[in-house]
Amino acid sequence: MNLKTLFAVAMAAALAASCAAPTTISYFQDADQYGLSIPVHENHIRLRPEDKISIIVNTTNDELTNLYNLPYISQRLGAISQSVNYNASQAVSGYTVDESGDIDFPVLGKIHIAGMTRPEVAAYIKNELISRSLAKDLVVTVEFMNLSIAVMGEVTRPGRYAIEKDKITLLDALSMAGDLTIYGNRENVKVLRIVDGNQTSFKVDLCSAQSVMTSPVYYLQQDDLIYVEPNDMRARQSTVNGNNVRSTSFWVSIASLAASVGTLLIRAMPANK
Repeated sequence: MNLKTLFAVAMAAALAASCAAPTTISYFQDADQYGLSIPVHENHIRLRPEDKISIIVNTTNDELTNLYNLPYISQRLGAISQSVNYNASQAVSGYTVDESGDIDFPVLGKIHIAGMTRPEVAAYIKNELISRSLAKDLVVTVEFMNLSIAVMGEVTRPGRYAIEKDKITLLDALSMAGDLTIYGNRENVKVLRIVDGNQTSFKVDLCSAQSVMTSPVYYLQQDDLIYVEPNDMRARQSTVNGNNVRSTSFWVSIASLAASVGTLLIRAMPANK
């Protein structure tokens, strides 16, 4: 093989390598291997101290309805006005879980709800009111008020997002944040969570369906923090020299220059006989 042919082969190989599709962009690359049948352990949001919820009790008796629902109080310029009649369209006062995991509910008094899910709280209050003959034919509705998760790093819309349903996944949170940018490292998404009083970091590889679906943080909890770190390209761009010596455009220019010089050298050399 002469020098001209060898150089042409080398340039072709370099061009093919530069055009190769990246392997760290697509999600769930092993999904076909598992047939999308990876077992997932469902994990509902469970209440804990400092969480705030609304509890609405509806009965056929308006007096009882007003009795079991906290009145909405608004304050304007030092004057306090209180709404006595309950109206579902109005804002609703909430209950904040105290350090002991309790709330003070009308008539029932202190009730322990820490560790319960939203439906479990509704069922507990309903059963207590019925068993004590305090109400009948009632509907109890419980909603989250201040529960949220935070998303930071290389996503389209970083910020804090409210939890509005009983279970929320890591994919839900990333979707709410507008998905990862092209500069997000999909192989090393971190979820920070307080476990037994300690801040704990969990790593999730979005390129692997197994890593995502089997992760202990696939289902999120309130106050979880998701951080998407930048990939190598974004990290280089953030440095002073990154936009010059190590940038993509720089290496493209070098490759073009090398190709031009190589072509001139080949033309200057006598052809092999």
